[in-house]
Amino acid sequence: MKSQALSTAFILIVTSSVAGMVFGAANPAAATSLSWNWNYQASGIAASGTFITNDTPDSSGFYQIVGITGTRNGDTITGLQPAGTAIPGNEPYAVDNLVSLGYPQLTGNGFGFSTSAGDYINPFFADFLSPQAYLEFFSVPSSPSENTELPISFSASPASVPEPSWLFGLLILNGLVVNGTMSNHWQQRVKLRK
Repeated sequence: MKSQALSTAFILIVTSSVAGMVFGAANPAAATSLSWNWNYQASGIAASGTFITNDTPDSSGFYQIVGITGTRNGDTITGLQPAGTAIPGNEPYAVDNLVSLGYPQLTGNGFGFSTSAGDYINPFFADFLSPQAYLEFFSVPSSPSENTELPISFSASPASVPEPSWLFGLLILNGLVVNGTMSNHWQQRVKLRK
């Protein structure tokens, strides 16, 4: 009987621990950031990658971008421009590194990044245009005459999360294990009473 109770306790602890890891309780850092997929294109421009943001939007609905990976026209993105600073060649226009689920997804300051080719890029929302549009400021510090500011089509969305059916499957498995263990326990008690 004692070994059966210990076995039941062990199974409950293991399945509860697994459920905790699935729901993020075992990894508090996962609950403090979000991963986003982003991309934009225009004639002769193709950029895409991943943002890491905080997990809570500000009062205007914007999330702070704290990390970036990806490529622009085949060049690897090497870093995120610090918020409050301008990419080289685009002074004094500081980036704020904010992204939103709603429209517009970028602010008038946008985000900034550098590439392995030594270029700097600042996609942003130009609300001063009619019609309003997303633009990319492209800076080549070694050759400022190559700088451009062109309209782009921009999109960003949070990366997918595990399917709820997978989580429910884990909970069902937990219930079956507990039910099977308890059933064996009660069957043994009935046999002892006879």
